[in-house]
Amino acid sequence: MRPRDVRAHLGSLRFHWLDWGAASAPPLLLLHGGAQTAHSFDEVAPTLAKTQHVVSLDQRGHGDTDWAPRYRREDFTADVDRILDHLSWDDTALVGMSLGGLNSIAYAATRPSRVRALVVVDVVPSVAPEGREAIAKQLSVNEFDSFDDAVAMAHRFNPRRTIENIRERLGHSMREFPDGKWRYKFDPGLGGDSGDIERLWSQVRLIRCPTLLVRGAESPILTLEGTARFLATVSGSRAAEVPGAGHSVMGDNPAGFLAAVAPFLARHGV
Repeated sequence: MRPRDVRAHLGSLRFHWLDWGAASAPPLLLLHGGAQTAHSFDEVAPTLAKTQHVVSLDQRGHGDTDWAPRYRREDFTADVDRILDHLSWDDTALVGMSLGGLNSIAYAATRPSRVRALVVVDVVPSVAPEGREAIAKQLSVNEFDSFDDAVAMAHRFNPRRTIENIRERLGHSMREFPDGKWRYKFDPGLGGDSGDIERLWSQVRLIRCPTLLVRGAESPILTLEGTARFLATVSGSRAAEVPGAGHSVMGDNPAGFLAAVAPFLARHGV
């Protein structure tokens, strides 16, 4: 199964997303992590699309969506409203990883009538300092003499992935510039107006929909303490740990991710 590439103006920005499903199926919106793209879910979207209408969004400042003047949390959540309205979806199940997970938390807390079920992937509003610093160090190198140089560095950072998989992912998240250098597509200004994510804990306690927290067993980002705090804060929430996966759970172990997420969505009628 291949998705449809869709582009449309939502508000003042031109957005890009991948549409994987049939309009008659229950809606499912996927939100990728920081510096990633809608293609981050390519390994799992075809399976999810067998039972759901799956849309994977390039969030503002990422992939083939426009860069924006602001990247506040409320800007990201307003974008979710815009795409749901554009798709004529009254509500949706929401799966968000990392940055997308934090945005999903904020959306579920502030738009409870529009979220049927929530899956938060490998993030809570407390990030392990070592993991944050490792990702920041990797992304600080954002210019490469060749595409192969970028692939080699990404493979050193995450050797769980095959070279072929990394080449495909970077093919969507990087481009060659007129000077011959390869650079990431995401806006370097991302994060400058993101604020302290710890403040999101006040919104976590407002979540009322069925909620699943998915953690990569080898994650450097989501700690066991953070998982326990999230479960204690969100009434009725559950957690699943996926073996052989780091932060990018759905790409590191797609089968393990689906084994955790698909039954949860099915159990809640999504």
